[in-house]
Amino acid sequence: MNNIKSPNDVVNKIIEVPKTIIEAPINLLKQLYPFKKKASVSKKIGLPPGSLVYLGEKKVEKVKITLTEYDENKYETYEIESAEEIEPFTDTPEVTWLNACGLHETDFLKSIGEKFKIHPLVLEDILNIDTRPKIEITDDYLFIVMKLFTYSAEHKIFESEQVSFILGKNFIFSFVEKDDEIFSPVRDRLASQLGKMRKRGSDYLLYALMDIVIDYYFLALEKIEERIELLDDEVISDPEKSQAEKIYNLKNLLLMLRRSVFPVREIVNQLIKDEGDLLEKSIEPYLRDLYDHVIHISETLEVQREITTGLMETYLSMMSNKMNEVMKVLTVIATIFIPLTFIVGIYGMNFHYMPELEWPWAYFAVWGVMITVVLAMVVYFRKKNWF
Repeated sequence: MNNIKSPNDVVNKIIEVPKTIIEAPINLLKQLYPFKKKASVSKKIGLPPGSLVYLGEKKVEKVKITLTEYDENKYETYEIESAEEIEPFTDTPEVTWLNACGLHETDFLKSIGEKFKIHPLVLEDILNIDTRPKIEITDDYLFIVMKLFTYSAEHKIFESEQVSFILGKNFIFSFVEKDDEIFSPVRDRLASQLGKMRKRGSDYLLYALMDIVIDYYFLALEKIEERIELLDDEVISDPEKSQAEKIYNLKNLLLMLRRSVFPVREIVNQLIKDEGDLLEKSIEPYLRDLYDHVIHISETLEVQREITTGLMETYLSMMSNKMNEVMKVLTVIATIFIPLTFIVGIYGMNFHYMPELEWPWAYFAVWGVMITVVLAMVVYFRKKNWF
């Protein structure tokens, strides 16, 4: 009350109470439904189509551009700073792989588009981190967008980033937001000349890169399965309110993963059916194997979603049983005190002529009766297994 100095202060104090009441459930919903942070679409309002604006967050300090050139007998890797340095590698018979880690410097991407005649709308989709996974096939190149899910063991959270591929004749461009190390297994295979990758073209390299992204889906599903099993044990053994938030987080995570995985089936299916010159027929068995992996992931996702839904039902059932146990104990206690209240109520009446009031042992007799009643009721309830 010491802070109130005017009538306006009184009104503000009155308004504060309902404002708090309104904000409380909203804050609770934010905790139960941790939505993925959306791209800042406001950056593009009013700009013409094809404007190159990165809509995500800056995840690396400096864009790292790695250019790899290889064939059966040659393997070389370069760190480049500008698109002009790519010029000597454009007309060579070797396969050229350019990987850009970091998308916030749009000038480089613009130069790439101008040199290789990539449509501005394709470049725009690379910079829009909320682009739905998809494939676009032209006469000169293939454009593919996928979502990569990784698990941070340090923070114990799942992180998502967009991965884009442009496949041309003897070249492939890959664009990632931050995690450049995900393609390290491919680089190691190229450097060590293990397997058939060095003998294949850029189409096989595209398959290898997509295969790594899909393998990360399997890792994500394994981590989610571990969480489901752990949460299932917690719900069965000791249901708590905090477990509802964990279950909702799992459901949201599975939903986001489902939205990222399901379109990949169509991407791989179109690659299998493509009759252009960019994909050789020899690559088709590998793409079919990739398609089988995506189907397996989709089916596992559906199973995990059903398990999570069942887990919520189990949680609600266990909480209901827990409440029933509490109510049963309280009911037993209340039932025991009903006859005691009856006895005390009778002898608490202010009537002068009550025979027992004049008896010297009346007080102890009443106590004896009440104790006997309590013990008899407890023995009866135990025989009935009511508690």
